[in-house]
Amino acid sequence: MVKLNKIYTRTGDDGSTGLVDGSRIAKSDPLIAAIGDVDEANSAIGVALVTVPAGAVRDELGRIQNDLFDLGADLATPLSIAGALRIVPEQTARLEAAIDTLTHAIPPLTSFILPGGSPGAAGVHLARAIVRRAERSVAAVPAVSPVAATYINRLSDYLFVAARALNQNGADDVLWIPGGTR
Repeated sequence: MVKLNKIYTRTGDDGSTGLVDGSRIAKSDPLIAAIGDVDEANSAIGVALVTVPAGAVRDELGRIQNDLFDLGADLATPLSIAGALRIVPEQTARLEAAIDTLTHAIPPLTSFILPGGSPGAAGVHLARAIVRRAERSVAAVPAVSPVAATYINRLSDYLFVAARALNQNGADDVLWIPGGTR
């Protein structure tokens, strides 16, 4: 159980931050950028949840928020630490099962789609774009669990399908019209 009595410590005033093992690295390190991008993605999902109606997508987004805290802990813990909290393959498998379930009800794409549609879908599309940045940040870190990298990659896929599901299973998707504004 986490217990925080004091929010500021002043230990980061020198531009460094602590990892789970107690070591300190620069706040400008690519690892900290990846952790920050994962945190931003989690926050974007929280904002999207304000407009997502009750149902399977809302429930899964709540689980994903918890997973993203697990992912942050995974990234903040050097791979050499045994028994650390890590993303596990079952978390990715759960996302894949959710993708498959949602996909069965959605007609195939006939065009690329623009982010938007319903308020919930628009929020999930924004979270997807932030997750895509987090994917790139995680990929830039040399020592990351391959399971964690797979999870964040699959998450952007889930968010795309979830946004389509929130758009009345694609009926309210905003279609891209190539050259349509010329």
